[in-house]
Amino acid sequence: MVIQVVVGWWTGSLALLADAAHLFVDAAGVGLSLLAVWFAERPATPEKTYGYYRVEILAALLNGVVLCVLALVILFEAWERLRRPHEVLAGPVLVVAVAALGVNLFAARLLHAGAGESLNVRSAYLEVLGDALSSAAVIAAAGIILLTGWTTADALASAAIGLLILPRTVSLLRQAVNVLLEGVPPHLDLGQIETALVAATGVRRVHDLHVWTLTSGREAMSAHVVVEPGTPADRILDELHVILHARFGIDHTTLQIETEAPSLLQISPRS
Repeated sequence: MVIQVVVGWWTGSLALLADAAHLFVDAAGVGLSLLAVWFAERPATPEKTYGYYRVEILAALLNGVVLCVLALVILFEAWERLRRPHEVLAGPVLVVAVAALGVNLFAARLLHAGAGESLNVRSAYLEVLGDALSSAAVIAAAGIILLTGWTTADALASAAIGLLILPRTVSLLRQAVNVLLEGVPPHLDLGQIETALVAATGVRRVHDLHVWTLTSGREAMSAHVVVEPGTPADRILDELHVILHARFGIDHTTLQIETEAPSLLQISPRS
């Protein structure tokens, strides 16, 4: 990373500097992610009854904001370079970019296993992949400059790096904000959950149904369940818990059982 900055400054390569900045933010993001995972394991307290699960989400949100700012800065600098082209020493840039690509691919392999289980690790994994693509863009630009002398390729590669960062950053921010606003997890459908609950024996209807994410891989649900009069509450609860676990992977549930008085039969008077 330090080598990238030094060589980028020496050679006049904005693309290499952008790649170095991207790598630095990602490295800081990985460190923040690991710290958040460790902190999230702290036990719950009487004041924080859910514990510190959301620290992981806050870390992902912070990482996303920093990446968004970085992408905008890179795009601005790339635009300035397109307006005022600079000379670029492509040889050293190519060597350093190839080495950076190798490091990024190795890091991506290490993070791949946990990317499907944690939003935090997933964000780090995607950013490392983004670093690899950034390095590939720098390699392409350096090759073009070596072969043709067209230095605008460096500015275009920088713009490509900025544009590469933005979509993934927006996706990460949307996921983190959805968790913080306690939105329904994207992989769950509220209508399907309600239908499954109502299909249970003795259940009339469900209301005040809420499903949200505590942290990556930990969903929670609460609902009021209206049952037929005389239906054993324990049996209903057992059946609903089995349905929620087996079909939707939800284990943290709060279900309130309610009964409704049967409707009075209206008998019209004989004429």
